[in-house]
Amino acid sequence: MIYLDNSSTTKEYDEVRSLIYNMSGNSFGNASSLHSLGFKAHNELENARKEIGKYFSEDGDIIFTSGGTESDNMAIFSSCMKMRKRANKIITSHIEHPAVLNTCKNLENYGFELIKIENDDRGIFSLESLKDNLDKDVCLVTLMTVNNEVGTIEPISEISEIIRNFNKENGTDIIFHTDAVQAFGKIKLDKSLFDLASVSGHKIHAPKGIGALYMDKKLRLMPLLNGGGQESGFRSGTENIPAIAGFALASKLTHENLSNNQAKLSKLNEYFIRGLSEEICDYSINGVSDLGFSLDDSGLRLPNILSISFHGTRGEVILHILEQDEIYVSTGSACSSHSNSDSHVLKAMNKNHKEIEGTLRFSFSEFNTIDDMNIVIDRLKLAINRFRKLGSFR
Repeated sequence: MIYLDNSSTTKEYDEVRSLIYNMSGNSFGNASSLHSLGFKAHNELENARKEIGKYFSEDGDIIFTSGGTESDNMAIFSSCMKMRKRANKIITSHIEHPAVLNTCKNLENYGFELIKIENDDRGIFSLESLKDNLDKDVCLVTLMTVNNEVGTIEPISEISEIIRNFNKENGTDIIFHTDAVQAFGKIKLDKSLFDLASVSGHKIHAPKGIGALYMDKKLRLMPLLNGGGQESGFRSGTENIPAIAGFALASKLTHENLSNNQAKLSKLNEYFIRGLSEEICDYSINGVSDLGFSLDDSGLRLPNILSISFHGTRGEVILHILEQDEIYVSTGSACSSHSNSDSHVLKAMNKNHKEIEGTLRFSFSEFNTIDDMNIVIDRLKLAINRFRKLGSFR
């Protein structure tokens, strides 16, 4: 099996799977219980919170959630409810994840005005568009760190500076949230750039169903879920301690190996593109070709995501042909895979229907090898040539 759909979800680390298994049998207590098993679970919870917190500012809280979608929902909805008496505008973009876009759209039903800033054909946010739309009626800016479909690193540092300068000059308190799901564990996040950041476990070899929201302590947002007051009252519900511990361990492993993983993924990426150029014609990379490895590399592409339009094909057909050889790729975001419409990200990047229809997303992990790339290039060449040959008889 060759798995190249790591931006949708990842295989758990062996160490993470082993930890979760052991904790499920030995640390199954409720972290809110007062007996020794409850104390043990509580200690595991707080140790995990400290581990995740290492990668964010000490001036913030880590709130555990069920994943990136819940974190996005909480950040956006709770921020707007907190600010609704002062401001009613939300600024986002055309190329956000559906968890952000649909939450923002839902808030229009509560009287909020939604503004989407522009981006260019590479999927890079327009800073001028952001500046033009900032005013005293804006309560929240929510813009992603790394695009989940094409891997573009967005100018988060510049965006943060623009918002902070505006707040300082106008006496406003606009909140800045970033969906960092595709960035966490892939690049170092500057700890002082944002007020809120959403992250998810299953993108970094932790289990599904666990995520976190970083929240600046000064915000004190209202909870999205109410109940027993867990997570300092910000997110009620009994904590999934084994999954939380697994998330913390995966975070530790990914950050410890960050430089090595970036170097490996860069080599895989460049080797794969070189192989495509030698074996397959008539394709184009969506976004940018040049690779980036930090927030300072805004406008470049993370090496773990590669979106390609193979002209004259249908991506979904090629996907299923590759699947027969146990090669797994995607056509775009998994959260939009059941939609019959074209990718909203690629449309916003001015790709036409045929280009979008022929798109595949390859997303790599540290488990992939050069041998994998050779096999995928060979099978991909056969599938594309076969499709194009059959298409010529239509």
